[in-house]
Amino acid sequence: MMRVRYLLTGRPWADDMLKVILQEPRHISPFNEAARDLRIQNKPLWLNQRELLAPYVDSEIELAPGSRLPVSREPMIVYRDNLFFDVHYITEFMTQAIKKKRAVRAAFSMTDAAFREHALPLSVSYTPAGSLYFADLWYYPRGPQADVEPLVVDSQAREIGYYHVPTYMASESGDLCYQVPLRAMLAIDCWTHIFIADGVFGLFSRGARFEDRLNKDLMFKLKVLGKALYEGKQLLECSELVTIGKDCVIDPTAIIHGPTTIGDNVTVNAGAVIENCIIGSNVNVSQDCQLMLSVVGDGTFLPFRASLFMTTIMENGMIAQNTCLQMCVIGRNTFIGAGNTFTDYNLIPSAIRALDGNEKLANANRPVLGGCVGHNCRIGAGMVIFPARTIESDVVLFGSKDRRIIDRDIKYEDSDHHKLKDAAKHPRNYPRRGEADQSSW
Repeated sequence: MMRVRYLLTGRPWADDMLKVILQEPRHISPFNEAARDLRIQNKPLWLNQRELLAPYVDSEIELAPGSRLPVSREPMIVYRDNLFFDVHYITEFMTQAIKKKRAVRAAFSMTDAAFREHALPLSVSYTPAGSLYFADLWYYPRGPQADVEPLVVDSQAREIGYYHVPTYMASESGDLCYQVPLRAMLAIDCWTHIFIADGVFGLFSRGARFEDRLNKDLMFKLKVLGKALYEGKQLLECSELVTIGKDCVIDPTAIIHGPTTIGDNVTVNAGAVIENCIIGSNVNVSQDCQLMLSVVGDGTFLPFRASLFMTTIMENGMIAQNTCLQMCVIGRNTFIGAGNTFTDYNLIPSAIRALDGNEKLANANRPVLGGCVGHNCRIGAGMVIFPARTIESDVVLFGSKDRRIIDRDIKYEDSDHHKLKDAAKHPRNYPRRGEADQSSW
């Protein structure tokens, strides 16, 4: 019956459905911005949610914190606007929810390795209930009601390694790995969750789904092999795995391995190496850049020999020559100067701590983790940033003999531009929640 309804109406069911968005007022440090406005996989989180739920809903409303759900008897999907989910998770959630014909709430089990290892640490959004953790995603078939049952969607997680550390340097074991879901959902409560959503639950998941399909679908495997033979390319370089937009200029000596997506009007120069990345539109990748498992936002400029590994750069960023970012998140309109190195590994085998959803330091549950820079920052050349350190939005740091090692979190009050008489030329665009622009610090 559901299939017939979809063919007749173009929708999974004939009834109208209302989408109710619960606003999450908490701002994510160090960006000083709500999660919904931050970019995940080079797309604002709110837009990702809207596109994935578009096949199911006819109308939507947003509710401020503390507001009551509308009184209605129509089907309703309710979620908090700091949730990231992919099409594979939301499709399975909606399919199971509709079959149940009962009010349900998304839940995770501690036996789900991807949730336990990557979504739960540093989070404040999940509600514990026995052996389950509830997320802020509901489906009501006949309007809001108090009696809801948990709906646990199997993430189909599998363990995938990402590199090997010599045994004498490793704190526990030499092999570093992630629990990668084929269906992804998590709450964005802190900057490390952006790293997880883009890398582990994004690029790693895309690669795992490709390998899973290649192993199970013979026709797909033959299609990929045929496309590679026809184009005279290696398997990972063929157009079935590497999608390139309009008006792009790709130097023939550049190496691009998929799964990789490249937007419109992108330039990739000689000697660049790109592996399993999302590259936005209007991006310039200069000579000998190395990009691996990274998300590069629209309008980004990467001069020669910039290196990114499992790093997110939001829109209109610039990462200068010879700079190395590993497992980092960089905000929009931010400049990172030449020769900077963001380290990701404690030389002494101690736990890496990062800011949680309440902006308190807690165990990040990661043996390696880079740093995070907010929006509208200017970072001078030649600095070394310790693991998991953050630099708040609107900060300017000058390279000097007194400022070479960043071993603590940097707040706006620590910005070097306050010392200059021309400080007003660098405006504060992202004040903390409830705080006015204070450019005259």
